[in-house]
Amino acid sequence: MFEVLVYLYENYWRPDACPGHQQLSRKLSAVGFENDEIQDALKWLDGLADSAESYTGTQGAHSLRVYSEAERELLGDESIGFIGFLESAGVLPGAMREMVIDRASAVGSRPIALEDLKVIVLMVFWSLGEEPDALILDELFVDAEDRLIH
Repeated sequence: MFEVLVYLYENYWRPDACPGHQQLSRKLSAVGFENDEIQDALKWLDGLADSAESYTGTQGAHSLRVYSEAERELLGDESIGFIGFLESAGVLPGAMREMVIDRASAVGSRPIALEDLKVIVLMVFWSLGEEPDALILDELFVDAEDRLIH
């Protein structure tokens, strides 16, 4: 499913640039994605669209998030740390953080892999029509071991 989401991010500027589900399914199938992957991604995207519609961005800038035991099991320490990093960098406001957690819970795998969480973060930005800055894109796309240190 995550490969489909990355493909959509790379090929469509905004969610409203995507064709309808039926046409999009045909395009994705023609590119080589399996039907199960496509259907899972489209279902997941419907939930993302619902979250984006209710996004207000009004949660306090200094809100504190306490993760439940189920959320800690779902996300794992590495993903929770990454969410905290994005929050402390000022690029993931509280309302967007909640969208990320909601969409992570819709995946079902426990704990969610950090690379998959990064795709979810990217798709949340995409769904809101926001482009993360270059440094955040680097964090989302480039593996730590592949980074060049200057």
